[in-house]
Amino acid sequence: QVQLVESGGGLVQAGGSLRLSCAASGRTFSPYAMGWFRQAPGKEREYVAAINYRSLTTYYTDSVAGRFTISRGNAKNTVYLQMNSLKPEDTAVYYCAAGLKSSMRDYDYWGQGTQVTVSS
Repeated sequence: QVQLVESGGGLVQAGGSLRLSCAASGRTFSPYAMGWFRQAPGKEREYVAAINYRSLTTYYTDSVAGRFTISRGNAKNTVYLQMNSLKPEDTAVYYCAAGLKSSMRDYDYWGQGTQVTVSS
């Protein structure tokens, strides 16, 4: 089984930056796509960003486009989410996901999440 572990969350003031990391372990890691999702209290889980591991095509939801950047580590077992110009509405638990099939929306493995809190 593939295990995903997120790190890099924390408390930051509005306008600041954080970089989230996701590390995969357990077996050879060759996903089609990796994604980041988030869930704020009382809200539905939100699709934030994704990257195609072959073409490096990326997707961002409108609310983070221009502020967040998803990237693949050179070893291909890691993915990052660089978050700049953070806003209080970015506060959520952020989850890493890995997909094996040819989709940037359907994922097979999920991490446990890391808390991001942005103060005003």
